[in-house]
Amino acid sequence: MAFKGIKSLLVGVLAGFLLLNSSAVKAQHGGETTTDTTKAHNVEEFNITETIMDHVKDSYGWHLWGHTSVSLPVILYTDKGLEVFSSSKLINEHHEAVAYAGKNTYKVNKESGKVQILNAHGTANHKAKLFDISITKNVATLLLSMLLVCVVFLSVARAYTKRGVTSAPKGLQSFLEPIILFVRDDIAKPNIGPKYTKYMPFLLSIFFFIWLNNLLGLIPFFPGGANLSGNIAFTMVLALIVFVVVNVNSNKAFWKHVFWMPGVPVPMKIFLAPIELLGVFIKPISLMIRLFANITAGHILVLALICLIFVFKAVAAAAVAVPFAAFIYCIELLVAFLQAFIFTMLTALYIGMATEEHHHEEAH
Repeated sequence: MAFKGIKSLLVGVLAGFLLLNSSAVKAQHGGETTTDTTKAHNVEEFNITETIMDHVKDSYGWHLWGHTSVSLPVILYTDKGLEVFSSSKLINEHHEAVAYAGKNTYKVNKESGKVQILNAHGTANHKAKLFDISITKNVATLLLSMLLVCVVFLSVARAYTKRGVTSAPKGLQSFLEPIILFVRDDIAKPNIGPKYTKYMPFLLSIFFFIWLNNLLGLIPFFPGGANLSGNIAFTMVLALIVFVVVNVNSNKAFWKHVFWMPGVPVPMKIFLAPIELLGVFIKPISLMIRLFANITAGHILVLALICLIFVFKAVAAAAVAVPFAAFIYCIELLVAFLQAFIFTMLTALYIGMATEEHHHEEAH
């Protein structure tokens, strides 16, 4: 019910905003001559690619609505030492990059969205040392999601401690318990086996963390929205953690099947060993790319549909684009859960493969 209410509110507000915006554009150009209209169109030509990438990529400021933004700390380490300042010094009220003169002259590169040091001629100084450890929008979202997950699970843990595991759950506990049991009974047990209890905290953390970040970034153009799950650095770190957990807990039987498969002729062993070893690294790479690509594709598709209204500058375009965008958004609600489920299920599967005992082969 909560998701339905949010969806209805979002679609209504979005449709109203887009219709008003389109009408305002038409009214603004209605009293101009043909020449003035053409000039205004050339000056304010809508760039769909730039708009989409601006919402999908990370940024140093957290734009809320209109000219309202939250400034985030920019933390840079250069040849001249550590320097910390507000992101408002790099981005003006029109969300355009401007140069800031500190220990060096800094400016955000329009293409990459990263801070760079300028030389005396106003061009990028690629030879200057620059380590960027700023709190960007994605980093702020990451910290926020970590805080939310900790608060939620600590409150649920306190509820279990207070009421006991045999009492009927209440409140937030009653909402999370079926999902926790789902992860245990449908993901951990079937893929890992009797040793599943050891990995339940890890699997639950991955599942809820990814799901929460998918939901936070469902609508990239919503005020304050961040595309954290659509950032390949974020998915790479998650995949790297899974890679370490899987291989640290793997047993001798797993590595024996990788390098010298039992029951296989020696020539085939020599041929298959490099392929199996390559598969050890391909598994986390597939986790990384799958989550990144699916979340980013959904965001880009919704944004592309909305941008069509501004490209055609017509109310009729909104009548087509908004329903389609709302439909894709409903699918994204499912994808947000589905991608968290798939990532967690494959992680459990890889752990199960790495920790499985092969007693039947030894007996044979």
